[in-house]
Amino acid sequence: MSDGVNGAAERFAIGISFGNSSSSIARINPEGKAEVIANEEGDRQIPTVLSYIDGEEYHGTQAKAQLIRNSQNTVAYFRDYLGKDFKSIDPTPCHNSAHPQQSDSTVAFSIRDTESETPNTVTVSEIATRHLRRLKQSATDFLGKEVNATVITVPTDFTDAQRKALTAAAKEAGLEVLQLIHEPVAAALAYDARPEATVTDKLVVVADLGGTRSDAAVLACRGGMYTILATAHDYELGGATLDKIVIDHFAKEFMKKHKTDPRENARGLAKLKLEGEATKKALSLGTNATLSIESLADGVDYGSTVNRTRYELLSGKVFAQFTGLIEQAVQKAGLDVLDIDEVIFSGGTSHTPKIAQLARNIFDEKTNILAPSTLTSAINPSELSARGAAIQASLIQEFEKDDIEQSIHPMVTATAHLKNAVGVEFASGEATEFKALLHAETALPARRIAQYSAPKEGGDVLIRVVEGVRDIKVTKPEPKAKEEKPAKTDEDDDSDFDSDDDEEEETREIVWKTEKPVAELAVKGVKAGNKVELMVHVNADLGLQITAREVGGQSAVRGAVQAP
Repeated sequence: MSDGVNGAAERFAIGISFGNSSSSIARINPEGKAEVIANEEGDRQIPTVLSYIDGEEYHGTQAKAQLIRNSQNTVAYFRDYLGKDFKSIDPTPCHNSAHPQQSDSTVAFSIRDTESETPNTVTVSEIATRHLRRLKQSATDFLGKEVNATVITVPTDFTDAQRKALTAAAKEAGLEVLQLIHEPVAAALAYDARPEATVTDKLVVVADLGGTRSDAAVLACRGGMYTILATAHDYELGGATLDKIVIDHFAKEFMKKHKTDPRENARGLAKLKLEGEATKKALSLGTNATLSIESLADGVDYGSTVNRTRYELLSGKVFAQFTGLIEQAVQKAGLDVLDIDEVIFSGGTSHTPKIAQLARNIFDEKTNILAPSTLTSAINPSELSARGAAIQASLIQEFEKDDIEQSIHPMVTATAHLKNAVGVEFASGEATEFKALLHAETALPARRIAQYSAPKEGGDVLIRVVEGVRDIKVTKPEPKAKEEKPAKTDEDDDSDFDSDDDEEEETREIVWKTEKPVAELAVKGVKAGNKVELMVHVNADLGLQITAREVGGQSAVRGAVQAP
């Protein structure tokens, strides 16, 4: 492919979400909407699994089914090994598939991927290339046009070595990587790019709950730019943790009847895993699920049902770990749950209704919880990453390589940010009120325009531009006078629950403390009931230009503040 302008025009790019347990591909359709593409089997979430039988390669759902009969030639959960030293990896997720091995210092798998009886050593980079090649082929078949470029999503903790390895693996698969974007940014982009969305300044938590790991990130969205303020990761918490609860529940039930543990037999465990996962997914959609397995152990067929209430009781501790991860990210960002405007649930495990409902209880009622169980218009959490990648791909596929590299160079993306909020202070009677115009963490340079109502009677309006620091004000309820209570009898022991309900909870709210004033401007003779428009522009060096005028008026008052 020739470089330069012609090269850019010949690109045909898609978005790829390359997950540890499943992947998806997306494109922008002719109507301009992001849509996730199905592969030839009709799957939109394609298991990140490859399997080999007599030299034939199986991919996705077909490969995943081979974990029962052909586990040693089936490679799964390999993405996080890319670009890593063998000594630094955790091989646990691969206990029931091909085991990672050392080859030079990198990770490889010993599999029979040809018709020969002797296994071959295949590096994790080669496995990633084969997987990406299949995704590319599925997209090409679906779209009827050769796909040759992509934007791929990666976790926020992917190292430079991992990014290089992924880019090289994609290149081998015939894909030019236009950009690697962070998964939480892709998820936020998928929501903000919807035609009905209005892009506002906000603080967003993205909870990415996957199959084998979970990640949470806090993003500051300022003027359409995303800055990651903090991240939290748990490499042992994911859908598989919940699958295990379902598996253990059914295994114990089986043991009661048949006195053997089906988990002790590799094939029995593999069957339980596949069916247990399907049962868990069914419980996210309905209130009951049925499991049925032929020849689970000792030739015994097994069938059973479980309801959602029972499942949620068994999973309570694990659900608390998911919400704990979200709170940990907010704390790491030095924020309070009251500061968060939106919580986006991404990743397959986000379909679990109870997790989003528990998050609803943690955050303020003004916080939007974007998950299927809390919002009917929520985007499918399994598709967010791929959609965001497709949106980004469509935005930059016309660019030349150099332009893309310049636009994502640290000099551009690691811009200066405001430490404190800049806003306007109003004095009305005794009280003063602060309204933030540019929030903390806004990337500089930045400008904002806002209109404020002048006093009803009009006249001269004094505008004070100040720095503001938000604080959390806790109001404890007034202690109630204690009533004499009759002595307790044994029968009253259960009444502990009632006594808590009477106590009022403390209230927490955001209050602004204004630091030093930045500037004061007076707009003279404003007409009664009219508005005043203020424009604040902050330069990269923190210098300010401020303009105030009466809406509809001709003359404006201007002020400038030198950079500190």
